[in-house]
Amino acid sequence: MSPCECEKTKPKPCPVCGEKPCVCIIIDPPGPCEKCGESPCKCKKKVKIRLADGKERQIESMASTSFWDASGIPITAKQFLERPFGVLPEFFKDEEELRRLWSLPNTRRQLLERLADAGYGREQLAEMKKLIDAERSDVFDVLEYVSFAVAPITRQERVDDAKSNIFAFLNQQQREFLDFVLSKYVETGVEELDASKLPQLLTLKYHALEDATEILGDVTNIRSTFIDFQKHLYKRKVA
Repeated sequence: MSPCECEKTKPKPCPVCGEKPCVCIIIDPPGPCEKCGESPCKCKKKVKIRLADGKERQIESMASTSFWDASGIPITAKQFLERPFGVLPEFFKDEEELRRLWSLPNTRRQLLERLADAGYGREQLAEMKKLIDAERSDVFDVLEYVSFAVAPITRQERVDDAKSNIFAFLNQQQREFLDFVLSKYVETGVEELDASKLPQLLTLKYHALEDATEILGDVTNIRSTFIDFQKHLYKRKVA
């Protein structure tokens, strides 16, 4: 018939960005992939999304269908990131305030508790790590990336960047202890830097708290060393 009266199927929104038509930019260079050797690449793909600040974020496209809202309704990866992006300004006004809060065990714990109360607890933050391919990074990097589009680094890279400043004014015994603490941080994550973990870390390293104080000094000095070094760990790197 003319004009055609065939039933037309409406295009569906993109499962990653939620837009119709899709506004993702797929990063997939021509030719065989350097990692898997296949063309097209069979590795996990990354896509770019743009949040309300106008800046782009890269996310893992393979993770785009694994997110749910508070009501149990599936949502896109873009929606999953948009929600904390809209909420985070309530907790810190800029990158420097986030860095300041995160650099002290006390204020970091308070921030994490407030985030959990707002629906962004450990499980949600772990999902965000997967989404931005930052599972070996600090939660700090996740918050910084979502809020300010600062590319995440691994925990090992953070330690390597900060170690010389951390060790600058410490004696050999203090350096050995903090080197042990940093190894646990790289292995496990920021929870190893909470003040509540200090007795356990001392016992793991020295087998008994009495032995630790004999080597490192009294508990007040040990605690001060444990807290103070974290300011250097999260200090902005000067280019």
